[in-house]
Amino acid sequence: MPEAVVAITGASGAQYGVRLVDELLNAGWSVSLIVTDAGAINLALECGIAPEVLGERDGVTLEDNGNLAARAASGSARFDAYVVCPASGTTIGKIAAGISDNLATRSSLVALKERRKLILVPRETPVSTPHLEAMARMSSWGVVILPASPGFYNSPEGIDDLVDFVVARILDQMDVEHALGRRWTGDEVDRN
Repeated sequence: MPEAVVAITGASGAQYGVRLVDELLNAGWSVSLIVTDAGAINLALECGIAPEVLGERDGVTLEDNGNLAARAASGSARFDAYVVCPASGTTIGKIAAGISDNLATRSSLVALKERRKLILVPRETPVSTPHLEAMARMSSWGVVILPASPGFYNSPEGIDDLVDFVVARILDQMDVEHALGRRWTGDEVDRN
């Protein structure tokens, strides 16, 4: 069974993280879930749930963000992907600077040192120059920077469609089959 580490941090956009966890579970993945203190605030504000509720889903292990001895903190624990969704600017800055002061940042740095798939989903806007530079630097290291910027060419009918658009891009980066939204075929535009 493939395994992912998913960290929900303090940027707005907790819905993306929740939907990602659900889709990974639907695809047969197990999830080690990390929720920072600020991430828990956004889960409550935006989704009306506590981390413990999300952690009760079958296939999810809720980790303590303060536990640097957790499985996700070790390179010998082989996870298939690490996703920070949403990724706050503070978390992005810490990862780029090599600061592993909590499990969310430590597991991301494990992904970097072990050359494993690391996907960061920034949501904050506008983006500050230090965070832009940090993201550019990490992109050059192989980190996937996937901003939570939904497209509109599929004529979304609601927030769920916008969330699904971004989550579909994350799943594509993880090579996870899904049925979120329609794929572009090239026939959408009549050129006659």
